[in-house]
Amino acid sequence: MADVNLLTEDELEYIEIIVNPWAFPVNYNGEYHYRSGSTKQQLRGNELTNFLISKTGLTWDAATITDISVDDLDKESFDIFRREALRSGKMTKEDLDISNREFLEKLDLMEDGKLKRAGALCFYRKAEKVISGFYVKTGKFEGSDLLYQDEVNGSLLIIADRVIDLIYLKYLKAAISYHKETRVETYPFARDAVREAVFNALIHCNWADNIPIKIRIEEDAMYISNNSMCPLVGQQKHCCIPILQNLLIQILLKFFIGPVTLKVGGVAFKKYVMPAKRLAQMSQSILFMAGTLCLNLMHFKG
Repeated sequence: MADVNLLTEDELEYIEIIVNPWAFPVNYNGEYHYRSGSTKQQLRGNELTNFLISKTGLTWDAATITDISVDDLDKESFDIFRREALRSGKMTKEDLDISNREFLEKLDLMEDGKLKRAGALCFYRKAEKVISGFYVKTGKFEGSDLLYQDEVNGSLLIIADRVIDLIYLKYLKAAISYHKETRVETYPFARDAVREAVFNALIHCNWADNIPIKIRIEEDAMYISNNSMCPLVGQQKHCCIPILQNLLIQILLKFFIGPVTLKVGGVAFKKYVMPAKRLAQMSQSILFMAGTLCLNLMHFKG
């Protein structure tokens, strides 16, 4: 119900109508519309899904699932997490010396004894049963011809742990030189820069779309693309906000990379990436935007 007030200013009377926002989404002829300033857009697809979910106070990765239990989760994924947590100094051996169930509860990846979708994506080896496009596809190209390709499947932690090694062991050639008697191998792309780009794509990918991350490697260039999205117009100051809102994103943020603010086209974007001094090794970083879709395409050229 709206409040109507009769007010006076400069001896002139005017009516003030106060309409409080409704806690639940309201449709108009079965459609949902969003207004920002003088513009209005109809919500469709992912924007509509995220809008409806946000009104419940949840995110898509915070929803619980019933067909996967803690006993179904992957031991190697937990080992990777414990290894990186210990190596980063964020946790001690005593902190990690607990059962997997206690571990998930402390990370807020369980609710009422049920596993959240974020927990399954992090620690379930067959994560594609939860999100069908949850994998990374890598291909070697010569012009428009695909020479060979691989898919990295598994939990989020397994993908993050293996995809960089795959790129450097199978897809890139190192130039060999010698410093005195020591053999030196130099790859065309700095490993830290590639790691930052790949992890950035993992973090910002909108996995709910069931579209995998794609890595295209050519002789002198590498393209890393994901299906990310920008916030609604006027809703956020920053573009390419992390899509994974739950502790799923925090796991990678804490133990693999750190925050930094980048400037693209004069606009500052806070991105969870490596320290800025390492980013100097990247020859080029381009952010492509099309409508509300942020492709987040990283292009490295030798």
